[in-house]
Formats: sequence, structure tokens, C-alpha cells
Amino acid sequence: MDEKQSAEVLSEEVSGEVEDDLSSEDESQGEKEIPLAEMTKDQLIEKISEVQASADTNMDNYLRSQAEMENMKKRFQKDKQDLIKYGNETLTKQLLPVADNLEKALDHSEDENSLEALREGVDLTLKGLMNVLEKAGVEVVEAVGAAFDPNFHEAVSEQADDRAAPGTVLKELQKGYLLNQRLIRPAMVIINK
Repeated sequence: MDEKQSAEVLSEEVSGEVEDDLSSEDESQGEKEIPLAEMTKDQLIEKISEVQASADTNMDNYLRSQAEMENMKKRFQKDKQDLIKYGNETLTKQLLPVADNLEKALDHSEDENSLEALREGVDLTLKGLMNVLEKAGVEVVEAVGAAFDPNFHEAVSEQADDRAAPGTVLKELQKGYLLNQRLIRPAMVIINK
């Protein structure tokens, strides 16, 4: 017997076993399913009642699942609106002490001998602000002395300087910033010709 013939014999044996198992399950359940055409009126009415009960259950389950989906959509929309509305809450809480320090610096600036104290207060406030921004993932784009990179720098003008290589950033007019490695503002720079 070759492989093809043995596979066919094995397939027939397996399908025969499955049919035997199915017929024994039907017998063990007690009744064999009677075709609708052979049922009596009472049997048909009972069958219709069973089908109707099953249909009612299925409809109820369907309506419940539809209502649950609508509720989930509403919850999702509310959560999304809350996230948009209160998403910056942590950052705002961290910035409040910086605002307090600026108010204190302005209060101290009213004294006649307060110029140095004001300068020191503003410097400390700036350091506090930069610490909060760093915790939020903000980084300063390094520009002065670096090679011009159009991905991070925006050239506003050129100057000639023999002390620096061509294309080097000579001066930074406005700092650039990255947020979690994504550029949010390029540095405005003057580059060497």
C-alpha cells in the first residue's frame, strides 16, 4: 500500500469514528432531531416557542451590547475631553512656584537698592523655570560654535569671521528647544560665510 492509499484509509477510519461519536452523542441526549415536515402541530408549536425564546434572548443581548457600546463611547469622549482639559495640570503645578518667585522679584524691585537683588531673583527664577521644563522633557538646542544644521537652526543672516570655519554658528539670536527629542522651535542664528 502506498502513502496515498494509507492516507485515504486513515481518513475514512477517522471520519467513521467521528460519525460514530456524533451518533452516540445524539442517542445519549435522548431525542433525535425530527425534521420539521414530520412534526405534529404540538411539536411545531413547542419548537416555535423554543425558537422565539432563543430569538428574544439574542435580541436582548444585542440591545444590551449596543447600549454598552454607546456608554463606552460616551465614557471615552469624556475621558478624552478631560485629558485635553487637564493634560497640563502637572506642568502647571510645577510652574506655579516660578510665577510666585517672579512676583516676589517684582515686589523687591520697588526698593531703591534692589537692582542686584532683582537680577539675582530673576536669575534664580530662570533656573527654576528651566528645571521644570527639563523635567517635562524640554531641552535647549545647542547652537553657538556648532555647525549649521537646518534641522535645528534657522539662519537669519551671515557674517564673515576668519576665526571660525564656514557654516559655523557665530551668534544665537533666539534659543531653540526640543520637546522629547522633537524640535518645537529652531534656534535663530547668524552663521559664518
